[in-house]
This record gives sequence, structure tokens and C-alpha cells, in this order.
Amino acid sequence: MQAEWEELARRNWLTDNDRPQIPSNVSPYEKGYYFHTDNPFKDWPNAFEEGLRKSREGELPNAVLLLEAAVLQDPQDSEVSEWAYKTTQRFFRCFPVVCVCRCLELHPNNLQALMALAVSLTNTGMRQEAAEALLSWIRHNPKYKYLLKSPLSVFISSPLLPEVKDLYLEAAQHNSDTIDPDLQTGLGVLYNLSSEFNKAVEAFNAALSVRPEDYLLWNRLGATLANGDRSEEAVEAYTRALELQPGFIRSRYNLGISCINMGAHREAAGHFLTALSLQRKSRSRQLSHQVMSGNIWTALRIALSMLDQPELFQAANIGDLDLLMRAFNLDM
Repeated sequence: MQAEWEELARRNWLTDNDRPQIPSNVSPYEKGYYFHTDNPFKDWPNAFEEGLRKSREGELPNAVLLLEAAVLQDPQDSEVSEWAYKTTQRFFRCFPVVCVCRCLELHPNNLQALMALAVSLTNTGMRQEAAEALLSWIRHNPKYKYLLKSPLSVFISSPLLPEVKDLYLEAAQHNSDTIDPDLQTGLGVLYNLSSEFNKAVEAFNAALSVRPEDYLLWNRLGATLANGDRSEEAVEAYTRALELQPGFIRSRYNLGISCINMGAHREAAGHFLTALSLQRKSRSRQLSHQVMSGNIWTALRIALSMLDQPELFQAANIGDLDLLMRAFNLDM
């Protein structure tokens, strides 16, 4: 259990990225993308528009299924792939990286997709690849591509690509009279790559000064604060993200991890249970248990092991979510 906790404690995600076990009722798609074969919305008319509506309403399980259907109905539409990335990211599923890669295959200069790819690669510890994605963001950005005075091969030959960070800093200096939130987000990711967490916090705060309602930025700020051993401040950032987007399961999970770091084990368990309950809430009940992340159950067991209530720990071991929700007086 201690080894499991040490692994989880090292991983505060800037966004969603982990891959739960693939259930038996899904079929493989190109590049690791998995679709539910019994998707009730497979032939739904206007699946894309309906998926966006469900996403805006916070009904993420059905939004994901609708966007899966939309991707299958029109796999060449980059806008569908981009929205599938955004929605699955909020729903804590295994698809986002593949969605954004598909979007970039269709439109290699999509700046939002390049930044999203850099964040996802950062989460997996792929530093070189993340820095290359951020370099591509500069290269395709009409505001900053003039800063690239050297061939790309010069940058790619460097192990940790400190030159990319210098490019972003130079771009920020050229923009000294205004704050570009996307540029500051890139800087925050770069500082995360080099474990300069305090500088990353400054960059994300600068981005938030322009986009204070961006729940993804609040989550990234929280993850950075947590990785810099500033758990109490991280809790505030995650809480703000959840105020803006209550169904954002990644922030709920991250909040639980920070609560464990602070010794607030009961509060942590409550957050993990809420995350599991959110994932289960779907019209398609037979899919509900299969979309729950093993990481959340692992973290929940760790939190419960600290409460000296073996019956609750045993309930978590057998996956009895209803019993645990009742024990914590949480709405099902």
C-alpha cells in the first residue's frame, strides 16, 4: 500500500492522461483509440451537436458516447476530434491523446491541439516529445514563428530543449505590453518539464489573469502547486476548477490526492467517491462500472486504510460503491 501511495503522490496531472484497463465490450480503433461497441448513440442523428450540448450541461458520460458516435460517423472532421479530446479530458477517460493526435493528422497547425498534446506528453514524462510539441506551437503560430531563426534540427538535437524555453521567454518579452494566456500556458508546461514549479505557478497565474474562468488552467495550476509541495494552495486551485466545472473528474481526483498529502483522509475519500459516482452516472448502466478508473479505486483504498474502518476498506476492495456512498452520506 505504501508503494502504491508513493507512486500516486508523485503524479499530479496537469490534465487527463491515464489509461484504465480496456473492458471486454470495446473494439480497437487506429492508434489505440477504443470505442464502445454497444454505444446506444452509435447511429444518433446530429450526434456531434448533441454531444456538445450534453458537454455544456455537464452530462459527460453521455457526451463522450455521443462524440464517439460523431467521430465514427465522420472520422475526417478535425473539429469533432478536437471536441472529443476536450470532453474525454474532462471525463477522465483513456482517449484524449489519440483524439488530439487525430486532430493534428487532419490539421497539423492546430495550435490548441499542439498545446494539448504538449500537456499530455508532459503528464507521461515524455519531456523531449512535449518540448517538440511546444516548438511546433511556436513554428505554426503566426505571431511568433518569426522567432525561429535556426533550423528545427538544431533544436531537436538538444536533450531537454532549453532553447524552446528561451524561445517562449523571448516571445513573452516581445509581448511585454500584453499577456498572451496561451504563451504563458506553454511556459508553465516548460517549467513543469524542468521541475521549476514556482516559475510554472507564475506562468499559469499570468494566464489566469486573462482567463480567470478557465477551469483547465486552474487544474494545471493546482497540479503544479501540488508537485511543488504546496498542497494547501493546490486545494484552493482545484476547488476553483470544480466551482467552474463541477463534473471535472480529474480535478476531483487531484483534490483527493492533495487532501491525502495534508492528512485529510476522510475528505480525500469523499472526493474519490464523488469522482467514481460521477463516472457511473450514465444512461447506459451496463457501461457504468467499466469506465471507472483503477487509479481512483487505488487512491480510495489508500485513504480508507488511514481511517481505521476495515469494513469500508473491504467494501472498496470489492468495489461496493453504493455501500461506501451511504457510509459517507453522499448522494448517489
